[in-house]
Amino acid sequence: MTQHRVLVTGGSGFIAGHCILHLLDQGYAVRTTVRSPAGESAVRAVLPGDDPTFVTADLLADDGWDAAVAGVDFVLHVASPVRLGPVDDENDVIAPARDGTLRVLRAARDAGVKRVVLTSAFHAAGFGHPPTDHVFTEEDWSVLDGPGMDAYGRAKTLAERAAWDFVADGSMELVTLLPVAVMGPIMGGEVSGANHIVRQLLDGRLPGSPGMWIPIVDVRDVARAHVLAMTEGAAAGHRFLLSGGPAITVRQIGGILSGHLAESAPDVAAHIAALFPSGVAETERAKKVSSEKARRVLGWRGRGAGEAVRAAADSMIRRFPVPRT
Repeated sequence: MTQHRVLVTGGSGFIAGHCILHLLDQGYAVRTTVRSPAGESAVRAVLPGDDPTFVTADLLADDGWDAAVAGVDFVLHVASPVRLGPVDDENDVIAPARDGTLRVLRAARDAGVKRVVLTSAFHAAGFGHPPTDHVFTEEDWSVLDGPGMDAYGRAKTLAERAAWDFVADGSMELVTLLPVAVMGPIMGGEVSGANHIVRQLLDGRLPGSPGMWIPIVDVRDVARAHVLAMTEGAAAGHRFLLSGGPAITVRQIGGILSGHLAESAPDVAAHIAALFPSGVAETERAKKVSSEKARRVLGWRGRGAGEAVRAAADSMIRRFPVPRT
């Protein structure tokens, strides 16, 4: 059986790293892009056994992308800047996301790549809307100038829309994945994505309001969804929202952590519990998200938020010291 080769962009990233691990475990030949040799060293340091091959390429430049896609069957375009909240210049976030996506798509099309799977985000579907009980699905798009929208949300929305416009001529298959807040085991020494919430709680700091709702998906399930989206014929031309279940509050995340650590690190567990006095009201409505389409078309199932939170905490405790009372 011919071994398929897959390009994963942004190999030093959180989701990309787990995609690489899952692909290698499934027997694929993997190539990945990094922006510098330092990025290659970081990826090699955390991969057990077999390594991917590396190409240096930046989303803001053409150099390297022809080599990256040469001889590749599929592309998982995961690389994109993650900068939540206010920024000085939104173009610093939007340009790498939108222009970089088009750069990767052009190179993939010209190289005869069959399918590209693009890592979008729930920020491209469920943001910029007023408070609502609406259940968000793949039919929804974020409102660029709506309430609560930020540069990251605009970048993800514009990049995904540009990608769909690019493949409208049918020259190449595209699938987009829209995960909610991604948590789970870290790789290397970087804490990224929604894992910052877990890290702050472990450090004895309260990340935002205790009543803030957060929909969560495990990074390992996001990686598995990428491979399913790459291989399932019926997935072509579709968006898929990925969520591990109903949103939970920061208070509930704290409760998961304090319960999980009660025996192994009782002082840390007690410190986390003390961050959440009683009587704090919820600050907003929980956004409701449906992953029914991913279950139906991809056969995908996500583990619950609690498992993602616990796995994130365990991986951080192994790598970083946590405050002890």
